[in-house]
Amino acid sequence: MSALFSVAGKTVLVTGGSRGIGEMIARGMVEAGARVLVCARKPGAAAKIAEELSKTGECHALQADLTSTEDIGRIVDAVGEHFDGRLDVLINNAGTAWGAPLEEFPAKGWEKVLSTNVTALFELTIALLPALRASEQRPARVINIGSIDGLRVPPYENYSYSASKAAVHMLTRHLAKRLVGEDITVNVIAPGFFPTEMTKWMLDAPDARENVLAAIPMGRVGKPEDIAGTAIFLSSPAGAYLTGAVIPVDGGITGTG
Repeated sequence: MSALFSVAGKTVLVTGGSRGIGEMIARGMVEAGARVLVCARKPGAAAKIAEELSKTGECHALQADLTSTEDIGRIVDAVGEHFDGRLDVLINNAGTAWGAPLEEFPAKGWEKVLSTNVTALFELTIALLPALRASEQRPARVINIGSIDGLRVPPYENYSYSASKAAVHMLTRHLAKRLVGEDITVNVIAPGFFPTEMTKWMLDAPDARENVLAAIPMGRVGKPEDIAGTAIFLSSPAGAYLTGAVIPVDGGITGTG
């Protein structure tokens, strides 16, 4: 039964893997025996987390901006270098957010978020299709990180973020339908509230934190093992029969609302 949930030896790329949700997933994957490549935009960020995780298992690092066509090419090259051009699991986690009042919401706040969260995800996935097709552990997996803000109307004025995550959810379903015949599954994890830089402003303020917890039926924010466990499940033999699914990991916010 343990083999049913195993990712040991699988090659895994995690974008935005130096902090937050991406780091939680990368850490869980390395601890579960996967061979991981972490990408991050900020200089030194990926190298720092990879150095730490390399004490536990195999973890490589690459600084890359996913909105750069050149950097996407470098990611493909890195998969070739570290994994012999074979990728078992692509985790599209890199993303950004922007908040502003409706009538003041800037065009750059729309364009930056959609470019990073949707366009870059799409282009990287296409660029890595040859590596996913070369995977020897079938089916190969693509896991996109969406958000509960793509499933419900969020209480915050993050218009481009919620629109981008809804787009990621539908793009996932579209890709799943297109790639199912190639033995590549495509699914979404839609996280709720986890302790990350994006939610820090809410969780650090006592009044705001109280409001956040009151909105979560299970009464707590997510733990690293909650999100890592879901990603491991989707990457393991146990998750081989799922494709086109959007899985909320949110303590019941969307499921019971």
